[in-house]
Amino acid sequence: MSRSDRTIDVAEHTINASLVNLRRDAILAALTASILLSSCSGRRSLRLQFHELPEVGTTVAETLQPEVEPIELYEGSSSDLSLDLPAQTVEPDAEEDLLHRIYLDVAPSVVHIRVTQHVSTGEEYDLPDFEHPDTPNSPDFDFQFPEIPDDFYQQGEGSGFVLDTSGHIVTNFHVVREAEIVEVTFFDGLTARAEVIGVDPDSDLAVVHVTIDKDLLEPVVLGDSDRAFVGQRAIALGNPFGQTWTLTAGIVSAVGRTLRSGTSQFSIPEMIQTDAAVNPGNSGGPLLNSQGRVIGVNTMILSRSRSSAGVGFAIPVNIVRQVVPVLIEDGSYVYPWLGISGTNLSLDLIEAMGLDVRRRGALVMEVVEESPAAEAHLQGAIDTVEVAGQQLGVGGDLIIAIDDQMVTSMDDLIVYLVKHTRPGDKIRLAVLRDGDEITVEVILAPRP
Repeated sequence: MSRSDRTIDVAEHTINASLVNLRRDAILAALTASILLSSCSGRRSLRLQFHELPEVGTTVAETLQPEVEPIELYEGSSSDLSLDLPAQTVEPDAEEDLLHRIYLDVAPSVVHIRVTQHVSTGEEYDLPDFEHPDTPNSPDFDFQFPEIPDDFYQQGEGSGFVLDTSGHIVTNFHVVREAEIVEVTFFDGLTARAEVIGVDPDSDLAVVHVTIDKDLLEPVVLGDSDRAFVGQRAIALGNPFGQTWTLTAGIVSAVGRTLRSGTSQFSIPEMIQTDAAVNPGNSGGPLLNSQGRVIGVNTMILSRSRSSAGVGFAIPVNIVRQVVPVLIEDGSYVYPWLGISGTNLSLDLIEAMGLDVRRRGALVMEVVEESPAAEAHLQGAIDTVEVAGQQLGVGGDLIIAIDDQMVTSMDDLIVYLVKHTRPGDKIRLAVLRDGDEITVEVILAPRP
C-alpha cells in the first residue's frame, strides 16, 4: 500500500471514529434532556423527537446537520415545561393536619388580654449624695437624680378564652389582679374594653366581660377534666411573652396534682400537668385535647428560669364549670372550710407512731382555733420526735375516710371538700385516734 493510500485509510478511520463518538454523545444528550425535564413539576408535557443516527461512513457535513422535527408543545403556558408525569403533592401527616385544624377552630375563641395596674410605692427613698468627679477641665454642672413618683402604672398581659356569646371571658385571677384598665384583643384584630366582674384567688380564676355584638363571639367547647389521662394529647394556645396566638403541643404528663394557687394560702386540687410549653403570657389560655375541647386553664409553671421546663400546670376545667357560673352571678366563690393543716403519712411517721406500714390517710398536724375542726374536737399533733435532725409532729388524728369515701392522702381530703361540699354542710370523718377508729361530725364554715 502506498503512503497516500495509508493516509486516506487513516482519515476514513478518523471520520468513522468521530461518527461513533457523535452517536454516543447524541444518546447521552437525549438521556440528559429527559432527566432534566423529568425533574420539573407541573401539568405541561414536552415531546422530543430524534432522527435515527446516521450510519458509519456518512460525511461529517451530513452528520453535523441532521434533519430534526421542531419541538411540539401541548396547549398551556410556555413557561412551564415538563414531561407528562403525575403531579407530586405533599400531604400533611395526621399530626400536622390535626394541630392545624384545632388552631383554626379554636384561635378565634382565644383572646390577648392587656392590663394596666396602679402601683403605689408607699415609701420614701433616701437618695445618695452625688459628687462630681474631680477631673481636669470637667464641666461645671449640678447633677440631680430624677424624682421618684409616689405612685405609677405598670402594664401586664395574659390570655383568656370566650365562654359564651354574652361576652364572658375566662382568664386567671393573677392576670387581672388589681387591674384598672383591661383591654381584650380578638384573633381578627378587634380590641374592646373589658370589665372584671368576678374573681376567685383560691382557684386563680377570673371572669371579664366585653360588650360587643354576640355574632362576633365564638365560644370554646368545654371538655371533661375527670377523663384526662396520662399520655393524652395536650395543646396549649395563648400569648407567651406577648407572641400572640401561639400553639404548643405535648401530652398530659400527670393528673391529680394539688398545688398552692400562688394567689392564696389554699391549694387547687386535681391540676393537670403537661409538657406542652407554657410560658409567661400563656396564663389564662386554654389547654385543649385532641378534639379541641378545653380540659384546663393554663396557670403556672415550675421553673427556676420562669420559662417552660416541661412542667406546666392547668386548672381542671371541671373546677371552671363549678366556680365560673358563681363568679358571673355573685362576683366571688365561697369554699367550705374545715380548719386544719395536715400531711401525708411518711415511713418515718408510720414508724414513730407505731402504725401498720400499709396504713394510709391524712394526718392532722394543727387545728385552727375557733374553726369547725376545733368545735368538733379534732386533735392535732401532741408530741414531736426527731428523725434525721428533723422535728416531726406525731399523735394527731389520722383521717381515713370522709362521708364513707376513703382518704389516702391530704389531696383526697381537699378534693372531696372542694368538689362535693359547701359551707353549712355536715360531714362525717372516720378518724384513727390512739389506735381506735372513731367517727367525728363536722359542720363546715366558709373559708375565712
